[in-house]
Order: sequence, then C-alpha cells, then structure tokens
Amino acid sequence: MTDSYYELIGADDLGEKFRATDLARGTWSASIQHGGPVSGLLARALERREQRDDTRLSRVVIDLLGGVPSEGDLWVRAEVQRGGKQIELVSAEMLAPGPDGQPRPVARASGWRLQQQDTQAVAHAAAELPRPRSEARNRNLKARDWDRNYVHSLDWLWLTEPLTPGPGESWIKPTVDLVSGETLTPLERLFAVADCANGIGSKLDITKWTFLNTDLAVHVFRIPDGDWVGIRAETSYGPDGIGTTIGTLFDEQGAVGAIQQSVLVRQRPKRS
Repeated sequence: MTDSYYELIGADDLGEKFRATDLARGTWSASIQHGGPVSGLLARALERREQRDDTRLSRVVIDLLGGVPSEGDLWVRAEVQRGGKQIELVSAEMLAPGPDGQPRPVARASGWRLQQQDTQAVAHAAAELPRPRSEARNRNLKARDWDRNYVHSLDWLWLTEPLTPGPGESWIKPTVDLVSGETLTPLERLFAVADCANGIGSKLDITKWTFLNTDLAVHVFRIPDGDWVGIRAETSYGPDGIGTTIGTLFDEQGAVGAIQQSVLVRQRPKRS
C-alpha cells in the first residue's frame, strides 16, 4: 500500500471528508500541516469541480488562514464562481474544527480555468532550465532526528548551497500519493511541492529566524510532465518583518510556471 498525505473518509454536508497522515505534518510544528499537502488537496478540488476536458487551471492563489491542524477531520468543498465557455473562476475551501469544536475555514483557494487551444507554434519559456538532477546533492533531510513529517515524503535534491547569494535551486519529487489510492495528477504533484519555494529561496538561518509563508500564487503556462519538479526561488526581506519569495517552476524539459509567496519573518527568542 502506497503512503499518502490524506485518507478520504467520505462526504457529508460540509464536503469531502479527509484525515491527514503523519506525512502532512509540517517542520515548524508537528501540530500543523505543511503548506504543500494542503495546497495539493485544494488544487485537487479546483480541478475536479465540474471538470471539463477543454479547460485547465492557469492561475491558483492559496491563502493559509492559520495553522491547519494535523489531527482530526478535514473537509474540502469547491464551487464554480463564474462559469463561461472560455474563462471560469473556481474556488475551494478547507475546513477544520476550531477551538469550540465547530468546523471553520483554515485555507482557501481560487483558480482561473481557461479554455485550451493549439498554440504550439508560438510556445516559449523565457527562464533557463536548471542544471540536471545528476549534478544535484541530497542533503539527507530524511535522516535528521525528526518525527515522521512532510520531509519524509520527498526526494529532495539541491543544486545550490543554502544561504548562499543568488536564487536557490532544487529538484523535488513526492514519493507518496496525495490521497490514498489515487494517482497524482500533474498539477496535484506540482502544488504538493510548490510551497517549498520559500525554504529554497530563504537567506535566513533557521536556528535564528522563522519565515512562514501565508499564501502562494502560482501561474501555470504549461502542464508539467514527469515526476520531478524543479524550483528556482529567492526571497527578499523588508525592514519590518515581511518578505516575498519569487520563483520559477520547472519540469525536466523547461519552465512551466511562476510562483510568489508572502513571508512572515520573526526572530527566534534568544535562549537564556
């Protein structure tokens, strides 16, 4: 049986009902989920809602409304907000029990679905492809003394050294299903790892700073092909505790899209 980030429990009035596995747990805290699985599950809902063969998602914005709990039930629901022949706007929402036990929104997504036509004659990607995986290095994150979490679900190869000048570059492959028993779609795979751009582009010492992103906005001009996702990203930091990650997403043939994230930067308390 293949590992997964989520198990589908069923459906009720709130939407499809899921439970997260340990592999959805974040690295900041085991009590909250990493943004990658959350983004992947919301992208799944956007893709599936009144799906049409002649359209696809082109831009998805995901807002993390707070820490998504690792324990307990989750619900995901989606709707078409604006229907149309060529342009549709779809939204999705993830709910989890709040402090009072009642379900409340913990993450939201919106996505433009555009009608496809043949533009192969003018296809173009401006960003240069990262170096091949054969030149990348495994930092053995799985071997660190961490409880089972999101990092253990990935093959993660680095082309650059962390904290060095310039954009960070990595090749990443999820090694588990998004939902147990389901095959990852290309966009589900992309969104399951796109949230890693913040960490890849970071210039901050994780022992001295925290840098949580509150969102991700992804524009996809070509559906990725293959199991590996390349990410080139760099984060800029303002003087007031706010940063922005800007990056490019790739498959092994070339660029497929762009990503931006808002980042909340905080200095870790000094130990007494």
